[in-house]
Amino acid sequence: MIRIAGVTQHYGIKPILKNISLEIPSASRTAVIGPNGMGKTTLLSVLGGVLQPQQGFVEIDGLQRRSSVENELEIRRRAVFLPDRCFLPKNRTGREFLLGVGRLYQVDEQRLIDHSQRLLDLFSLTELGDSPIRNYSAGQQKKISLCSALITDARYLLLDEPFSGGLDPAGILALRHVLERFAREQQRTIVLTSPVPELVMETADRLVVIQHGRVSIDATIDELKAKSTGGLKDLLHQVVFPETLENVERYFAGESR
Repeated sequence: MIRIAGVTQHYGIKPILKNISLEIPSASRTAVIGPNGMGKTTLLSVLGGVLQPQQGFVEIDGLQRRSSVENELEIRRRAVFLPDRCFLPKNRTGREFLLGVGRLYQVDEQRLIDHSQRLLDLFSLTELGDSPIRNYSAGQQKKISLCSALITDARYLLLDEPFSGGLDPAGILALRHVLERFAREQQRTIVLTSPVPELVMETADRLVVIQHGRVSIDATIDELKAKSTGGLKDLLHQVVFPETLENVERYFAGESR
């Protein structure tokens, strides 16, 4: 389980996360959604150990993040954090990068070689696998960064906007199916962010909505569907983007004058 207890994070005097507490069950696929600038990436960075919150803490498998060197190293063996813009060694080939990451996570060498090839095939990078990453397009660089998270075999995948960055429809489809099967067949726990509800509604089984630094919704997809009378998509649009819908109405009201 991932436990977030009373986390407050601010930059200077501006609070980004305000006393957030959540529990994310094992083997779940939790999507954190909300408008830009509302704290999604900050929350993932706290979960990933990149940021130390000013108040509160994060626990993964009962180990408190950044509480000691030993605990942090053990958490990093179990959990991988992939930021939206991942560092990539541009002069290395995609295959070399994947093998290096896998060895860092102490993946068995024989599995590592086989798994790296299967990941390159999965994301249509086979022909580029032995080319320097500097030759990859933006979308292909996004794919190789996703491969670097998947090759770790980590039980916890913390993915910041994995569907963005030029990922093509085939890559989106492949990633959605892989994450679903990781959770269902391998009992892995996945937390991902997205500003767009439609991208995650068929990927996640839980939704957390962050607005103005606070949790406005924390529920399973089934619970939300049971509460919705006009469809889950409409409900999420009303909750996540109320100002946008109001702006649309004002725009068309002006057309009729």
